[in-house]
Amino acid sequence: MKLIELMDGINTQHPLSEDWEIKHISYSSRDVREGSLFVAIKGQRADGHEYIEEAIKKGAKVIVHEGSSRRWKNKYRDCLFIPVEDSRSALAIISNNFFGRVSQRIPVIGVTGTNGKTTTTFLIKSILEAAGIKTGLIGTIHYEIGDRSIPASHTTPESLDFQSLLRECYNQGCMAVVTEVSSHALALKRVDATEFERAVFTNLSRDHLDFHGDMEHYFQSKSRLFKDLLKNAAPSIINNDDEYGVRLKSLLRNTITYGIISGDIRALNIDNSLTGLRFDITFNNRLIRIESPLIGLINVYNILAAFTLAFSMDIPLDAIEEGIRRLTSVKGRFQRIDMGQDFLVIVDYAHTPDALKRLILTAREVLTDSSRSSLQSGRIITVFGCGGDRDRGKRPMMGEIATKLSDFVVITNDNPRSEDPNEIIAEILKGVIGENYVVIPDRTEAIRQAIKIAQKGDIVLVAGKGHEDYQEIKGQRFYFSDEETVRNALNERAYASA
Repeated sequence: MKLIELMDGINTQHPLSEDWEIKHISYSSRDVREGSLFVAIKGQRADGHEYIEEAIKKGAKVIVHEGSSRRWKNKYRDCLFIPVEDSRSALAIISNNFFGRVSQRIPVIGVTGTNGKTTTTFLIKSILEAAGIKTGLIGTIHYEIGDRSIPASHTTPESLDFQSLLRECYNQGCMAVVTEVSSHALALKRVDATEFERAVFTNLSRDHLDFHGDMEHYFQSKSRLFKDLLKNAAPSIINNDDEYGVRLKSLLRNTITYGIISGDIRALNIDNSLTGLRFDITFNNRLIRIESPLIGLINVYNILAAFTLAFSMDIPLDAIEEGIRRLTSVKGRFQRIDMGQDFLVIVDYAHTPDALKRLILTAREVLTDSSRSSLQSGRIITVFGCGGDRDRGKRPMMGEIATKLSDFVVITNDNPRSEDPNEIIAEILKGVIGENYVVIPDRTEAIRQAIKIAQKGDIVLVAGKGHEDYQEIKGQRFYFSDEETVRNALNERAYASA
């Protein structure tokens, strides 16, 4: 592609009369090829401007950067240096141009919020495919492109990778793409230049404050999806039971709201049991019955979000109902591990105060409804820890929530990263209430002990990592799966009692 075409939409004082042909783009010097266009972006840990010379030595011929070119221009006269005001914004525009502006060709649906993004995107994909619309998915667990499943490096990848995935979805015959959109991605402009057909807001609660600083900046990052990136006149789908959802609605012109307490589309007569959810949805003076294998009030909200989105796109109601029925579970999202034991074990990604609270309250709902099932009412045993190098303020909050709402708590490690695991646990302990807990730093042993003490009718919640298959300790990743560890512990218990 011609350089002048790639730079379309970018404000730069540099003349672009040169007839440069660009076949490869990179924002990492490691990926540079001969003749590449290299975009120097500032990351959280490294600044791409410090790697410009390395990129040139590996063959980069065009350099897009911030600030003055003076330090490189005289030394590398055969390279073209293009200064821009914001290289992240430039990368997004260049990437969108390079991969053919896919969001102008097929609908791209963005889902953002603190909790519920993953399940909501899976529900939307299931609904669209029940309607005969082949749909790609970009999210936290993996990227689904046709028959391919690619492990996810980020909830929302860097703009070059994001646009590449959109193009691959298009090339594989996808007629729509649904994607999780993280607050980091919005703040770092990873999805800029994308024209979203619809945008969904699930909720907002404390998370990522190590990056955003405070809730106001967190909210402003989330709101960019709706204010800056949504196609003109396209409706925003908003949770009206969430205080930040109400605030977001007040900033927008075209919204469709959902909720249990209030909203344009509401859930009524909710029946929550071990076998799933059954409830009515009311909209436009109509009432339909919804059935889903998913469990818990949080999934009522996720289903409402997906229903409202599909309804706004005129998807037939029978396809919406079928798509909701088809989704039996989502890995690491209130995932039930059943090996024939007489108690429940749930693996969940809950790693924020609000998500942990919702998880435990959902388990409490199941216990409350247990008189209608074969499960006798028992205890809630919660296993959790907090990640290192992240928002430290949430640690005592999660300690309080876990010990207040659970019957027994096993406090352990999550991903300590570069921090001392014992110091993380000490901060969790500042918030605990009562003495209904034990500290077992080794996560394998913590899960094993929780399974060991569980009795008939109990619910064991293993929270924090969900679908992740690693633990990060001192900068290294070691294989670790909560699901696999639970299954091993259940096997050990079965053999011990045999």
